[in-house]
Amino acid sequence: MRLFILVILAGAIVFTVYNSLTKEKNKVLQVGDAAPDFELVDMNGETHNLSEYKGQGVFLNFWGTWCKPCEREFPIIDKYYQEYKDEGIQVLAVNIAESDFVVQDYIDRKGLSFPVLIDKNKSVMLAYNIKPLPTTILVNPEGKIEKIITGEMSDESILSYMNQIKPE
Repeated sequence: MRLFILVILAGAIVFTVYNSLTKEKNKVLQVGDAAPDFELVDMNGETHNLSEYKGQGVFLNFWGTWCKPCEREFPIIDKYYQEYKDEGIQVLAVNIAESDFVVQDYIDRKGLSFPVLIDKNKSVMLAYNIKPLPTTILVNPEGKIEKIITGEMSDESILSYMNQIKPE
């Protein structure tokens, strides 16, 4: 009986070590890399694929309702979204795995007009290696990562970033 238990434990240890060594790691994205495509549904039921926005600049913002810097940024992002949406700038706000009810309540209270998507299984968060919130990825019209911003952005920096990805 002891031998049987030892064999099982040894097998479990070998499996764990093998699994951790061969597990595919997500590549850390850098400026100049192609932005990974994804498909998420917004709060209005519309599907968004990042690849649909090729030719436009995409302000891809990862956030949570509990995030105070996100709360301070959103009115500014919304203001510039209204100003630049007809000039080829798209804002996609990706919420990390919160419930539809909580996110919709937040959108209603804040009066947000840009598309808000929910990454229910955190697949997009993992593909982009998002750690702190907020994190914003600027995607240029060619679909390449222009800049990665972690932490809170000021009014001036948001305006500058939107201009940076605006199509020519």
